Amino acid sequence: MRIESSESVGFRIFSSQFLITKMKKLLSKGQLAILIIFSVLIIDQVIKILVKTKMYWHESIRVTDWFYIYFTENNGMAFGMEIFGKLFLTTFRIVAVALIIYYLVKIIKKGYKTGYIVCMSMILAGAVGNIIDSVFYGVFFNESTTSTLATFMPEGGGYSTWFYGKVVDMFYFPIIDTTWPHWMPFVGGEHFIFFSPIFNFADASISCGIIALLLFYSKYMNESLHHSEHKSDKKDA
Repeated sequence: MRIESSESVGFRIFSSQFLITKMKKLLSKGQLAILIIFSVLIIDQVIKILVKTKMYWHESIRVTDWFYIYFTENNGMAFGMEIFGKLFLTTFRIVAVALIIYYLVKIIKKGYKTGYIVCMSMILAGAVGNIIDSVFYGVFFNESTTSTLATFMPEGGGYSTWFYGKVVDMFYFPIIDTTWPHWMPFVGGEHFIFFSPIFNFADASISCGIIALLLFYSKYMNESLHHSEHKSDKKDA
């Protein structure tokens, strides 16, 4: 019977411990990403459904002088921006989400920094949250008006078809609400509000993820990009 040396046994034990540690790190980062994604999605959809079914369209609830719950809907991108067609925007979101999922799985497997993974998870969750509105809300809810509350799965059907739902927005922060002095050129006497866009929890998740990436991981992103380009150049060579 072959007897292994103490060095060989020690190496095998070390290798096993190393693999277990790496697996634990991978699993914990993956679980964290899943937790963030589902938490954002649940909070986002609960808020949207409550606003959609409990508030009239353009109804406003004052929380403070600079914070209102203001129910509105939009067909476009984040913060109510409306560009291109509705089907194009929904399709674009789905493609973008598929790419982010692929990238997120890749960076988790490669053991990227936890904070970087958290930021990407927030961006992904926010994008998925708004896709749910665009794909399903037109079928699952009837039209919200200034005099009619929307209901879930109405007998007469929804207000639109699949992929043509409107994104529900509700957070409004008019932090500065004033009028420009009359002596100012071009804008004198005009009403000015900062911050005027109305957004939802999914938009906030996307924005926070992007801002955190730019503030804390811009150097890390550049290094990752240069590393990918270097690998691509080696393959071409």
